[in-house]
Amino acid sequence: MTCDITLLVNPTAGRGRGARAARPAASALRDHGFTVRTVVGADAAEALRRAREAVAGGTGALVAVGGDGMVSLALQAVAGTGTPLGVIAVGGGNDFARATGLPIQDPGAAARLIAASLKGDGGREVDLGRVGDVWFGTVLASGFDSRVNERGNRMRRPRGRLRYDLAMLAELAALKPVRYRMSLDGGPQREVEATLIAVGNATSYGGGMRICAGAVLDDGLLDITVVGPCSRTTLLTVFPRVYRGTHLGHRVVTTHRAASVSLAAEGLTAYADGERLGPLPLTATTVPGAVRLLGTPGPGAG
Repeated sequence: MTCDITLLVNPTAGRGRGARAARPAASALRDHGFTVRTVVGADAAEALRRAREAVAGGTGALVAVGGDGMVSLALQAVAGTGTPLGVIAVGGGNDFARATGLPIQDPGAAARLIAASLKGDGGREVDLGRVGDVWFGTVLASGFDSRVNERGNRMRRPRGRLRYDLAMLAELAALKPVRYRMSLDGGPQREVEATLIAVGNATSYGGGMRICAGAVLDDGLLDITVVGPCSRTTLLTVFPRVYRGTHLGHRVVTTHRAASVSLAAEGLTAYADGERLGPLPLTATTVPGAVRLLGTPGPGAG
């Protein structure tokens, strides 16, 4: 085990919590005998380049400090390499940390678990989803949810959460089902009318919305949640239940499990881990044990 650890920091995560969290995290790691180097990119592309350089240079671990966006970026650098990943979750959503049982908004505790894991079991292998050469840890969104994200990203005002609330209201006004073509595990293509289809490696997105509440991070499968055609009233009735995961029992919701899923639809852009992935069609596959995650509980978490 090398004693060199690289912190990949998003200084703007959680309204500046990323920058503030780096200091106690680094201090806790140094207290356990590790040498810590901090990487901050001017933008996502530079941060990813520097993260990949650290991995190629043999860093003992890459530790993402920030929210799900920074975790997503770190996954692109470590997935399939054998370099373990640590997560200091201080962003706004923190769905990856939530799914894996990691501390949230407690950088010192998270860093101590990372240090103990590096000195102990070396981390736990967990699955990742993959679309082309892009990896994702939580949920791939397509449909109403991805349209809200897309609209919110195009809006310049207002700032913060209110922008996405307004985007949701606008998408509700334009609500109509999408005609998908879906195939599971390379099987026959079927036509599905749906409000949205979410593909989960983990349970939640959007800061705790358990859209794929049954997903498990080490079962070698993706959970696919299909919310069928529904009225605005029905969608608003189902929506609050997503935070508890009880929406899966609603009559308009169906679920599937598969190692791969292909989705096609006109005019839809997919998002994964909250980041823009690109237009459909696409095929998402699960890659068992794609990353070794530090500081997590035992198998079955999520």
